[in-house]
Amino acid sequence: MKSMIYTQYGSPDVLQYKEVDKPVPADDELLIQVHAASVNYGDMILVSGKPYIARLMGYGLLKPKVPILGTDIAGLVEAVGKNVTQFQPGDAVFGDISACGFGAFAEYATATEQAVVLKPANVRFEQAAAVPQAAVVALQGLRTKGHIQPGQKVLVIGASGGVGTFAIQIAKSFGTEVTGVCSTSNVDAVYAIGADDVIDHTQEDFATNGRQYDLIFDIVANRPIADYLHALTPTGSYVACAFNPIALLFGRFITMKTDQRVTALSHKPNQADLMFVQRLLEEGKVFPVIDRCYPLDELAAAMRYLKQGRHRGKIVITVVSA
Repeated sequence: MKSMIYTQYGSPDVLQYKEVDKPVPADDELLIQVHAASVNYGDMILVSGKPYIARLMGYGLLKPKVPILGTDIAGLVEAVGKNVTQFQPGDAVFGDISACGFGAFAEYATATEQAVVLKPANVRFEQAAAVPQAAVVALQGLRTKGHIQPGQKVLVIGASGGVGTFAIQIAKSFGTEVTGVCSTSNVDAVYAIGADDVIDHTQEDFATNGRQYDLIFDIVANRPIADYLHALTPTGSYVACAFNPIALLFGRFITMKTDQRVTALSHKPNQADLMFVQRLLEEGKVFPVIDRCYPLDELAAAMRYLKQGRHRGKIVITVVSA
């Protein structure tokens, strides 16, 4: 099968388009013909090997242990192991295979049945591939960590990116009033996906405009923690999606000393959360925003574009054309 592999750390140019052996599913696995995948920041971290702590997490100290990356997947089940009960050949599925050894950037991949769910009929493969990691991160930040409730005022910082576009829509599905923060060029797009209000961060500062929110979901996390606390209601919650050392190290202490909650999100893919998102897709309450699609052999170009930080929504890799 055709795949994008890498055998050394470096820039996206280390990725190679090569023929490799087709994987064989274990007794508890599915073999999936990949129709589409999507690119996440984690893929770029693993390609570069930086920060170096990523290498210490079992991905290879001097060279990569996992030659084929890719976590978000959408495709058709080609075969199932003898212990698989949820799926059968021919099923259209999508999911996050990061706990299954990665492998989405190839024509075929294996996954456990707990890593995927059925693809809704109203969603194309490219759209489904854009969903798993970004939407589940948004859901876990808002619901699991943020304890979102109907009627609340929610602020999403970084509203135009992959996670942010899902966070706006998921927050709206809970019956909240949602404000997004983004750059000038993305203001109209954030309104278009359902935001009640949008703050152009080049023209207005959420921390000093006098407004307060019950929940702040922060995908950028580049401000002092005091700025977020100032924009929270006295009993509000701040959830850092990106790395915020203050939230990570001192969030519990801040929470103990005040009625405001400060926490950092650690993404944990699971089938139950993915099924929740699946229902939102089926009901039309959430739809994926896709910036660009690239063919599999242009994965390096897709990663370079993602690194620029100018994308709107998700970047998708088309493996099998519809």
